[in-house]
Amino acid sequence: MRVSTQLSEAKIEEIKSDFSFFDRDGNGQIDLTEFIELLTVISPKTKASHVQEGFKLIDSNDDGYIDFEEFLAWWQECWWEY
Repeated sequence: MRVSTQLSEAKIEEIKSDFSFFDRDGNGQIDLTEFIELLTVISPKTKASHVQEGFKLIDSNDDGYIDFEEFLAWWQECWWEY
C-alpha cells in the first residue's frame, strides 16, 4: 500500500517516532498486543470488543501486523476516531 501524503517530513518523523514507541519489540510491525496498548493510550474508553475489529481494518494486507505504511494511512485518515 502506498500512502500519498501532504504531511511534512517533520510530521512523518513524529508519526514514525509514535509508531516505534508502540512497536515494543522493534521488528517494524505492531502486533495485536501492541495495538491494544496503543489504543489504551490514545483512548482509554476504547471498548475491547472494538480493538480486534479496528486492528483488522488497519492491517490492510491482512498479514496479522500493522506496518508503518498502514499505520501512517490510518493516522492520516482516522486516528482521531479512537
